[in-house]
Amino acid sequence: MTEPSEPIRLPLVLAEPRGRQKPPRHLADLAPDERKAHLVDLGLPGFRAKQLSTHYFARLVDDPAAMTDLPAAQREELVAALLPDLMTPIRTLEADRGTTRKTLWRLFDGALVESVLMRYPGRVTMCVSSQAGCGMACPFCATGQGGLQRNMSTAEIVEQVVAGARSLARDEVAGGPGRVSNVVFMGMGEPLANYKAVLGAVRRLTDPAPDGLGMSARGITVSTVGLVPRIRQLADEGIPVTLALSLHAPDDELRNELVPINTKFSVAETVEAAWSYAEKTKRRVSIEYAMMRGINDQGWRADLLGDVLRSYGDWGWVHVNLIPLNPTPGSKWTASDPADEREFVRRLEAKGVPTTVRDTRGREIDGACGQLAAAPD
Repeated sequence: MTEPSEPIRLPLVLAEPRGRQKPPRHLADLAPDERKAHLVDLGLPGFRAKQLSTHYFARLVDDPAAMTDLPAAQREELVAALLPDLMTPIRTLEADRGTTRKTLWRLFDGALVESVLMRYPGRVTMCVSSQAGCGMACPFCATGQGGLQRNMSTAEIVEQVVAGARSLARDEVAGGPGRVSNVVFMGMGEPLANYKAVLGAVRRLTDPAPDGLGMSARGITVSTVGLVPRIRQLADEGIPVTLALSLHAPDDELRNELVPINTKFSVAETVEAAWSYAEKTKRRVSIEYAMMRGINDQGWRADLLGDVLRSYGDWGWVHVNLIPLNPTPGSKWTASDPADEREFVRRLEAKGVPTTVRDTRGREIDGACGQLAAAPD
């Protein structure tokens, strides 16, 4: 248990500051009919929108010169209308023999974000950012300590996945050519605080090609620290994505300190919303729990967590994903002792709660959970 401290007062920054210039409009921001209408408004042939969508989503083309089905006289104008440059790669770091790749991106206004590609046997997962920075202020997370700069647009979110798909298709990732099979909204930012853009990105990722990437919604995970109204709203969207709730403590006293939004939405309210999501969507919820030595890894907290989760029944609605805490500069928290971690797992499983320990990837390149800070150097 930590020493008693004053609760963190969180400014609930759920929207970006007013007055910021918006990113350029991109076809990934628009539904297919909106893309066509946008070209028509610009005096360009509307049917070209589908050709541009095919190049972007299906063929993964980023060189206008390769779009030979577009008339040369209009190609530059068409590309500028629906395929503007959104982000520039600044640096890519590799780990795990090239199967983990973290990319630092500069957005149009200079904001910096990071995404991580992780290749596993049989699947490739993209971890994407949804905000530049984060306003949730969780003290053990490098992103949260930097504060929120702005929300990302739907297209900026989607471009992280498309860029990863291009790298795989071009055999730039160890393991040979491949495709993105999973997307997790676990990069920089609180996804449900940028709800409209994140939902738009989910729709673009799951729209059939060439309107989108044609991914299965079941391969997409949306993480949240617990914005209860947005969890309930997401459950009503009819898109069966997996919900991941970053809980990190089963009691309000500690969670108020670790996840300051808990002062607004309690553990009971947050878990209730997650259970309601599982009940409505029939999708198992993942409970994310970063293991911190001497902070939240006591045996009695494992018992309490099991009791809280099992209070909603044992029909398999939930799975606990324990995350060995990843180091961040200046943090007073460290990862749990392996023996305490094993005991935590044992106690949860004794309560009948399925539990796994996350395979940490990219720690040495600051690409693991809680480490993304988008530092330029």
